[in-house]
Amino acid sequence: MNIAGKQWRRCRRIGVSAKSPLHETADWAGTIETMSDPRVDITIAVHSASRPVARAVASVLDHTVAPVRVNVVAHNIDPEIIRTNLGRFASDPRLRLLELRDGIPSPAGPMNFGFASSTAPFISVMGSDDELAPGAIDSWLAVHEATRAEVVIAKIQLADGRTDPYPPVRNGRRTRALHGRRDRLAYRSAPLGLIDRARFGELRLTEGLPSGEDLAYSLTLWFTGQRLAYDLDGPAYVINDDASDRVTASPRPLAQDFSFLDELESFAWFARASRADRIAIVVKLIRIHVFDAVLARIGSAEALAENRSDILALLDRFEHIAPGATALLSLADRRVFDALRDPSGTPADILRGLEARHAYLSVPTLLTRNPFLALRAQAPFRTLFAGFRIMNGKR
Repeated sequence: MNIAGKQWRRCRRIGVSAKSPLHETADWAGTIETMSDPRVDITIAVHSASRPVARAVASVLDHTVAPVRVNVVAHNIDPEIIRTNLGRFASDPRLRLLELRDGIPSPAGPMNFGFASSTAPFISVMGSDDELAPGAIDSWLAVHEATRAEVVIAKIQLADGRTDPYPPVRNGRRTRALHGRRDRLAYRSAPLGLIDRARFGELRLTEGLPSGEDLAYSLTLWFTGQRLAYDLDGPAYVINDDASDRVTASPRPLAQDFSFLDELESFAWFARASRADRIAIVVKLIRIHVFDAVLARIGSAEALAENRSDILALLDRFEHIAPGATALLSLADRRVFDALRDPSGTPADILRGLEARHAYLSVPTLLTRNPFLALRAQAPFRTLFAGFRIMNGKR
């Protein structure tokens, strides 16, 4: 959905005119180019005074040779608070401070505003808690130059220092000429990296959702992009977990957490997608999203009774969308669903099943119920093997 009409009129740009010296640090060899027309517009949405947005901005502006512009969107907060928090970057000509007041506690609105405000050939997004390793954007651009990729997927470094195993590309090695299904790209939900604005500049995150606003967006990239690459050997996008204003909310109705499915099913490309592509998408959605939803809703017998039928209806919906998807789940996965379908299954039974899923080297997590499906690309053995190679640097 584009930013237009009333919402656009509620947004105003906070001008930045004063210039400050361009910054660089000793650990990044190179001369930062003066700002002209940026090659990359990167959007950072920030909704809280406690977010370390200056760190995020510094990781871009202090460590990138290519001309870039950072669009910091003050979302439902006084932009002057964010300007103060930006410190020396507030007057940097490579930064724009924008404001969006939509009253909606979702990152979709400010990210879409950043997309709509972008003019560079490439766009990117970044969390206000996170940072880029030195040279990340230059590396993404180099990958684009070598491959002409419409999307360059960023390597992610997790908070514990390990490499994110998702997406578990073929053999944990594939980095060029990626395929949405064969390289299991659905496992990367956040569209982190470099996106060709000419190809995907009109695409928007899903607004109005309490969660999953990036799922339909990213799946569209992976399953409609013609040239996709993964900068698996380059500097990482670094996930931090030190935000001080995170909150834990009570579980929402299950339908709200999976309302992104309505938009996904409305897309023409999804309607035309092969059964194999749909299975690849649905297997990921079940493995990564459904089990978390189950865990959040079985805290008591009353909670299980209240949510059981909705969970089972969701599983039936997934099987209708992609017949055969559940057959590619592990034995451990299927046992959780068996306990849910059993009227006598208790929260303790289901919790034991959920815990068993994390014994990654056990037979129940590696094999499918039908042994002839065990070595399929979307089955657990090859998926976990590829992710293991990536996380442990087995290149």
